[in-house]
Amino acid sequence: ELEPFLADVVGAFEGRAVEVLTAPICREAEQVAEAVSYFEEEAVDCIVTLHLTYSPSLESVDALSATSLPILMLDTTPDVAFGPDVDPMRLLYNHGIHGLQDLASMLRRRGKDYVVVAGHLSDDVTLDRACAVLRGAHGAFMLGTTRVLRVGPTFPGMGDFYVPEEVLSAKLGILVDEIAPDELLSAVEAVDEEAIVAEMKEEDERFDVDAPDEVRRASSRIGLGLRHYLETNHYDAFSMNFLAFDQAEGPLNRVPFLECGHDMARGLGYAGEGDVLTAALVGALSKAIGPTTFTEMFCPDWAGDTVFLSHMGEFNPAVAAGKARLYEKEFPFTPAQNPAALACAPQPGDAVLVNIAPGPKDSFGLIVAPVTVMGDGTHPDYKDWIRGWIKPAVPLPAFLEAYSQHGGTHHNALVYGDCLDALAAFAKFAGLDYVVIGE
Repeated sequence: ELEPFLADVVGAFEGRAVEVLTAPICREAEQVAEAVSYFEEEAVDCIVTLHLTYSPSLESVDALSATSLPILMLDTTPDVAFGPDVDPMRLLYNHGIHGLQDLASMLRRRGKDYVVVAGHLSDDVTLDRACAVLRGAHGAFMLGTTRVLRVGPTFPGMGDFYVPEEVLSAKLGILVDEIAPDELLSAVEAVDEEAIVAEMKEEDERFDVDAPDEVRRASSRIGLGLRHYLETNHYDAFSMNFLAFDQAEGPLNRVPFLECGHDMARGLGYAGEGDVLTAALVGALSKAIGPTTFTEMFCPDWAGDTVFLSHMGEFNPAVAAGKARLYEKEFPFTPAQNPAALACAPQPGDAVLVNIAPGPKDSFGLIVAPVTVMGDGTHPDYKDWIRGWIKPAVPLPAFLEAYSQHGGTHHNALVYGDCLDALAAFAKFAGLDYVVIGE
């Protein structure tokens, strides 16, 4: 009777687009060890434990506490009801929670992190929450295996997001390479005319285009060269310092702002000013949890109880409200020529502002804040801006105070949808302290 129940659980996950590997039902410590070894060899994102009956903890705690894989404990049973009118012999098939409690207690004593999701399969919320935990586990895996490219050095004077590369590698598993823009030259020079024409044609369909062809062609050339470099070298995320692009002539004479948007829409991580830490975060969230963009909080709107979001020219057009505007951006900061860039507002609706904050003694925290993304700006000059307003779940002064009390940096990810369960699991499995502002 219990094997069909196990099959039902597997089918419920697979029905939510989760790839499932199963081990034989385990009854003894050696069988659990073999199952864990199998899951490790297959490099799964998460182990889901399912107690079919009472399995005492000492049969499994050694193997499960020793693995580096995340653990989700699914606390469920075959029957939805066990009330006064139920045959007491159904206890034989529905007392798995006994074993889960035994094992959870032991895992906690061993210092092994885990997440428990309890409920019956007939309640969609149970599997929705379980799948959110799995997305968080996948995000933690993605963060811990991120290869990120920095083009140019970190921005002078910005200390909040800077972490030595050896610390990023040792604590989070993030590997960083740094190049100067000149090292993109061969990739940019290899871009052919056909690729540029195809890129511009696709942009004509996706965006509201209002930029000269000359500017677009030059921006597409350097953007496609950067894209090729990222793909060829298998990077998951990148950041750039726009001050590093300082050539007035030649194929590297534009900042590839437009490509930053394209790459975020393709699921790569990105953050500005050489911030590889936030770039890795944006990439992990994009791949595992939901549509994500890099952004920054710029100005408080005390009167409206909102915060203005913006950045120079980088935004994920996949989360834009309507068609983004593709225009020629004035660029007075270096001798580089004006680039093509996107201007848009984010989609209105529910989202979560996320920050990864370096802390004392090489620790890291994840600060998350449920927000409402408001409507577009009404001032006519906003047409050339990346612009958005978010309303936190608590009054603006309280939100800003809490954010900075927890050490939040000035770079953020904005993730759409109801994803707090996934983000909590992501933080737990990535070894990040976790705080919610305004839950």
